Amino acid sequence: MNIKIFLMPILVLAFSQIAIAQNLAAEKDSTYVQEVEQQQLPAKVFHAEPLYIDLIRDLGARKGEKEWNLGLGLADHLHFDSYEALVEYEWAPIDRLGLEIELPFTFYSPVNGSLPESIPSHRLNSVKMATQWTFYVSEPHATSMALGYINEVEFSDFKNFGTPLITGNSYNPFLVVARRWGNNFHSLIYTGPVVKQKFGSNRFHTIYDLNTSIHYTITGTKNFIGIEFNKTYDRMDFDMTMRPQLRLGISENTLIGIVVGIPVKRENERFSTFIRLIWEPGH
Repeated sequence: MNIKIFLMPILVLAFSQIAIAQNLAAEKDSTYVQEVEQQQLPAKVFHAEPLYIDLIRDLGARKGEKEWNLGLGLADHLHFDSYEALVEYEWAPIDRLGLEIELPFTFYSPVNGSLPESIPSHRLNSVKMATQWTFYVSEPHATSMALGYINEVEFSDFKNFGTPLITGNSYNPFLVVARRWGNNFHSLIYTGPVVKQKFGSNRFHTIYDLNTSIHYTITGTKNFIGIEFNKTYDRMDFDMTMRPQLRLGISENTLIGIVVGIPVKRENERFSTFIRLIWEPGH
């Protein structure tokens, strides 16, 4: 009897501590979600967005938001390595509208005894300008939808730079649908055609992209792990690259994303890596 009397307060205390710990975990899970979805501001749902096929600002962007990106990538091809570098700035001039300008570069290096003249020449690929309008935001359903458009003015490589300077244009309307499941799981679909025009021949070539992603955000942080499935349909050809990835916060406004590319069929490109440094100035 004395043992029961002695143990009863201990058991009550233990159960109360477990309940407190569970409540704290639940609060921590929703901390960042609540920071994003402030009720006094225009509705916005927090989504984990892919790192390789990057969106034009957050879905449901709020006026004044802005972000700088620096990207570095390496792809292993059969006869050469390609090095990708990009500088990107995106901002929201009004609620739910995102704008972006990007300068992507590609540099090449021969491998396996390939002759330097047999590989592509270094180039500024294009000037990429884009816009994205989030036309649907539902906080009760944790769902957002957006329409967007990317225009890329393409340039000649450095070896033939200026003869001519502009070689073509790329037109890419797209649709984004994203949903968060609970506080931690996220899914997203990004899809649309890409129409490429070559000015010299005035020929048009159309491919269709279907990109899907699944992410899991780490409790109470901006960090996540996930995977993208980047699929391209080109007439009778189909290519898919799986891209496992993670994003880590290294300071309050700075994050780093790391991506590994794994092609399903190694036709022209083998494994690749990509790193994205993200800086969000205060607004």
